[in-house]
Amino acid sequence: MASPDIPFDSLLLDSLILLGAAVVAVPFFRRFGLGSVLGYLCAGVVIGPDMLGLIADPGATHTASEFGVVMLLFIIGLELSPGRLWVMRRQVFGYGGLQVLLSTALLAGAALFWLEEWRSTLVVSLGLALSSTAVGLQLLSERKQITAAHGRQGFAILLFQDLIAIPLLAVIPLLASGAADAPRDEIVQRALATVGVIGLIVIGGRFLLRPMFRAVARAQSVEVFSASALLVVLGAAWLVQSVGLSMGLGAFLAGVLLAESEFRHELESHIEPFKGLLLGLFFMSVGMHVDLDVIVALPWTVLAGVVLLLSLKAAVLYATGAIAGLAHEGRLQLVGLLSMGGEFAFVVFAEASRAQLLSATQRDVLVVIVGVSMALTPLLLMWIDRTHPRATPVKPHADEPALAGSEQPRVIIAGFGRVGQVVARLLRAQGIPFTALENDPEQLALARRFGAHLYFGDPSRPDLLRAAHIERAEVFVLATDDPDVNVRTARMVKRLFPNVRVLARARNRRHAFRLMDLSVDSVVRENFPGGLELSRAVMLALGVDRHVVDQRISLFRDHDEALLREQHLIWDDEAALVQSSISAERDLARLFQEHAAQLGKAPPTSPSEH
Repeated sequence: MASPDIPFDSLLLDSLILLGAAVVAVPFFRRFGLGSVLGYLCAGVVIGPDMLGLIADPGATHTASEFGVVMLLFIIGLELSPGRLWVMRRQVFGYGGLQVLLSTALLAGAALFWLEEWRSTLVVSLGLALSSTAVGLQLLSERKQITAAHGRQGFAILLFQDLIAIPLLAVIPLLASGAADAPRDEIVQRALATVGVIGLIVIGGRFLLRPMFRAVARAQSVEVFSASALLVVLGAAWLVQSVGLSMGLGAFLAGVLLAESEFRHELESHIEPFKGLLLGLFFMSVGMHVDLDVIVALPWTVLAGVVLLLSLKAAVLYATGAIAGLAHEGRLQLVGLLSMGGEFAFVVFAEASRAQLLSATQRDVLVVIVGVSMALTPLLLMWIDRTHPRATPVKPHADEPALAGSEQPRVIIAGFGRVGQVVARLLRAQGIPFTALENDPEQLALARRFGAHLYFGDPSRPDLLRAAHIERAEVFVLATDDPDVNVRTARMVKRLFPNVRVLARARNRRHAFRLMDLSVDSVVRENFPGGLELSRAVMLALGVDRHVVDQRISLFRDHDEALLREQHLIWDDEAALVQSSISAERDLARLFQEHAAQLGKAPPTSPSEH
C-alpha cells in the first residue's frame, strides 16, 4: 500500500526503474563472469541519488528490500534441523566466535587512531567485524560451493555473526552518554520480552505450525499455501522486531523449527521466488546508499579504510580457516568470501549516530567503506580463482553436518502410493539416499505415521523439484497415479533436467505409449509384472514343470515388450493397432508351439483354442 507521502504513480515508476536496471545490469555482469551481486550493486549506484537520481525514495526501497534477507534466512533455517545445529556448535560458536573476537580486536586498534574514544571504537570495530550474510550466501550459491568445506565454515561464521548482531544493537544505547542513568527495570523488561518472544516462536513452531500446514494442504490450493508460508515468515520477523531484535532471527528460528517437517521442500519452493527478487532489490539498495560525494571529498580516508578492513579481516579469516583445518585454497576462498563488511553495519552505524557515538560524517564514511568492500568481494573472488585455479570445493567429511542445500539424493520419487512405497523400501534397505514427494496430505500423514520420511508437494512443479535438489539426482522415478499428471511431469523433467534419467510407471499400454513419445528412459507397466506372476502360479497349479513355466514366462515377456515397441509406432491408428494385436496372438501361439516341440511335447492348451 502506498505511503500517504509517496504517490502510487511514483512507486510504480520506481518499480519499473528497479526492474529495468536489474534486467540490464545482471545479465551483462554475469556474461563477463562478474556475478549477479556486483551487477545489482552497480545498478543501484547508477540509478541512485548521486548519479542519475531516478529513485524518488531510496529509504523506502531499502526497507522493503530487507525482507529479501529475512526470506533468505528462513530458507537457510529450513536446511538446518535442531540436530544439525547442535552438531555444528563447534563451527558456529568456536570458529565463528574466534573470527569475531580477533577481527574486533584488530579493527579496534586501527579505529582508535581515528575515533579516539573507546565506546565509539568498540561499536565501530564490532560493526566492521561482521560480514554480509546476503552477499556471502548468494555468492556461495552461485558458485555451487555451499557444501564445500570453506562454504560450510563460512556459513557457520555468518550464522554466529547474525546471532552476535542482536546483543550488539542492544548494547549501543547503553554505551551512549547518559546511558548509565537508564533504569535497570527497563533493561530487565527488554530481556524478559526477548526471551518471551523467542520462547513463543519455539513453542508455536513445535505445536502449531505442522497442524496448520496440514490443514492448509488439505485445501489443495497453491495460493493459500503461499499465503501461509509468507504469514509464518513475516509473522516471526514481526514478533522479534517488536522487541528490538533482527527480523532475520525470527525467520531463521521459524525455518529451523520446520526443517524436519514434511512441508520443508514445499515451503522453500513458495518462498524462493520472493527471496530472489527481494535480495536483488536489497543489493541495489546498498548500491544506492553508497555516497559518492564522500568518496570525492575524502578519497584517501575511504581507500585506507577499505584496505585496512579487507586486510585485517583477511588475516583473521585465513588464521581461522587454518585452525578449522581448511586447506590453503579453502582458506583463500574463505578470505575472499567474508573479508567485506556487512549490511548489518549500516544499522549499527545509524544507531550509533543517533546515540551520538558517531558524527554524521564518520557514519557516512563508514557506510561507504562497507559498501565499497561489498562491491569488491566478487572481484576479489575472481582474482583468487585466477591466481589459484586448482582451488576446488572440498567434499564434506562424513562426520560433518550438511548445510543449506547439501542433500545429495541419488533418486527422486514422485508419488508415494503403492508403487512409490515399494521403490522407497528397496532403496532404504540398501542405504541409497532418496527424496520422496507426495501431493496427497492424507497419504503423506499415513506414511509418516509408519516411519516413512517424505515431503509434501506437487512433483509436476519445477520449483519444488529444484528445492528437492533434482539437479543432484541420478534418477527420477515417476510413480504418480494420475496418467495425465504423470505425462505432464515427465515432459517437464525431460525438458528442464535432461541429465536426470526418468523411470516412469504406466497404468496401461496407452499410458505407456504417451510416455514413450517423450523418450522416457524406462517405462514400467504397473499391472504387467503382477499378471506374469499370476500366470506363473496358474501354470504351476496345472502341473506344468517349473523350468518350463519360467521359460514360457520369459518368452511371453520378451514377445510383449517387443510388441509394445512395435505398436508404439502406430498407437494412434486404431485399425492398425487391432490388426497388430491379432497378428501378435498368432505369433505368440507359434512361439509356444515351437518351444513345446523343442521339449518334445505340446503345451497343455493353445491360445488359438480360446
